Amino acid sequence: MRSPLPRTILTRLETGRLVLYSLLAGGLVGLVGTGWREVLDMVLTLGAWVLGYRPPGAAGEGGLLMAFGDTLPYALLLLPICGALYALLMRSRLSDPLNAVVAGYHARGDWKDPLTQARGLVGTVLGQASGLLVGRDSSFIALGSMCALLLSRVARIDAGERRVLTLACVAAAIGLVLHAPLAAAVLMAEVLYRRFEFEFEVLMPCVLAAVCASAVSGLMVGFEPLFSLPGDLTPSAGQLPLYLLLAGAVTLLSWILAQVTTVISQVFERPAFQRGWLARWPLRVLLGAVFGLITAAIAVYSTPTILGGGSGWLQLGVSGFLGSEAGGMAAWRWLLMALGAQLAFGGGVVVSAATGGLLGVGLASALGGFGLNLDASVSALIGAATCLTVTLNIPVAAALLAVTWGGDALLPVALASTGLAHTLSGEASLLSGQVSRRAQSRVHAPTAGTVLGRIASPLRPLTTVSLPASALAAGTLAAEAGDGDSAARLLLTGTASAQSAAPQARQLYRQEVPRSWLGARVGVLTLPERMELVGVVQNGQARLSQAGLRLNAGDELLLLATPSEFQNWQQSLRVPG
Repeated sequence: MRSPLPRTILTRLETGRLVLYSLLAGGLVGLVGTGWREVLDMVLTLGAWVLGYRPPGAAGEGGLLMAFGDTLPYALLLLPICGALYALLMRSRLSDPLNAVVAGYHARGDWKDPLTQARGLVGTVLGQASGLLVGRDSSFIALGSMCALLLSRVARIDAGERRVLTLACVAAAIGLVLHAPLAAAVLMAEVLYRRFEFEFEVLMPCVLAAVCASAVSGLMVGFEPLFSLPGDLTPSAGQLPLYLLLAGAVTLLSWILAQVTTVISQVFERPAFQRGWLARWPLRVLLGAVFGLITAAIAVYSTPTILGGGSGWLQLGVSGFLGSEAGGMAAWRWLLMALGAQLAFGGGVVVSAATGGLLGVGLASALGGFGLNLDASVSALIGAATCLTVTLNIPVAAALLAVTWGGDALLPVALASTGLAHTLSGEASLLSGQVSRRAQSRVHAPTAGTVLGRIASPLRPLTTVSLPASALAAGTLAAEAGDGDSAARLLLTGTASAQSAAPQARQLYRQEVPRSWLGARVGVLTLPERMELVGVVQNGQARLSQAGLRLNAGDELLLLATPSEFQNWQQSLRVPG
């Protein structure tokens, strides 16, 4: 059946629907995120009181440019316990919130249940409060995923819309914590792939949600940049080769980090770790406790600057208050990122940005010893953007972040540095949920659908535009008699009888009704020109597609189309396949 509305009008209606939901998603994340910021600050204050030490914070988050207190040795004994609890809550490497969002998108929206998402949120808060290597953005990303889940439960959206709105909510949450909504939107469209590819379909929903969330939050708490700068950062054209040299060094160290985490992940994928008690939670809990113990030992015997996500230390680097000591701080963070990636430590944006920023300041100080003078503030931002490019494969978003934090004058140097880093590092990444290219994502992979009846392979090619009316009538009569299987066989028999002429790639598909179509009548549906809706399966009974037939939950459509037509229809109408 054909819709009385032209296809162009229907497409505009679908686009307007997604725009509306994106704005609602941004408003929801803005409200919830603003309240969550206050809750998180109270939890971090409590954690600092227990540990006796509070690291500096970013100016935009109300932090101060100095650390307070001395670490209490007995309090640091809590870190192994907190590390074990964190590992218990975060069941795998894919439990890292950003990694989970990326992997879930490529699995066609196969995100975890609400309990699992809540467990991840609790885990990130525990990790932050105890001073483990967990960035501030991790809890916001988890919160954004839960907002998307809430929106999908309240609104009638299909699986495709939920995938897009989940990325939009996460982009809005990242924009809140990084104070960079546009960069966060580009990040979500770019972080899905290891190669230089984008998910253009989700870019505008992410932009709308991120901008709306920042507007709502700004009206409530004000608009402030994330980092306070000592002045205008304006690198000269003559310094570009030196900054590229610095970016190359940071790229090498970040690439080695990605390779180390890959090797460790491959070790855990060996058969010895996939069976027996090693594959269950005791080993993971033990390793989490060891990671917490290592963190505590570094804090007591070397430097307490290892505690926390590191945004405050990046603020000090951008402000020009760090020198050669930044290299040692970055080295310890590099080590913990390598050891903790398999346990979902060190994920997200903030930890990588802080590590790269500290590497940039340390390398700039070392180059100064050879008479190669570089601005420490610019070096910190270039190091942060370069490290993000390698660890997350986001060259454009990383450059936009550097420009958002440091000013438009950084754009040439930032783009050149991130482009160089992405070219040299290839497909290295800390996100195991990423895929190399769009063709490898299940979202864009061809889907054969479920063929009518209990047949695993598609039907043989058909020649007729539609099934014979006699076959449809016989199938319907059998279905109404209560024999759904006989109805399917009669329809298939009619299909086979039409195969004697010149074959074409027409197949009969059985597809679940999309959520956005529930409650609609067949007469108002729209399909591509050569696709036909030959019937509807309701409660196991095949019925003709009559205009007044209403679609309900659990119904299935019987569609006649070529594989390419069926795939294009799924993508255009966002039907889960």
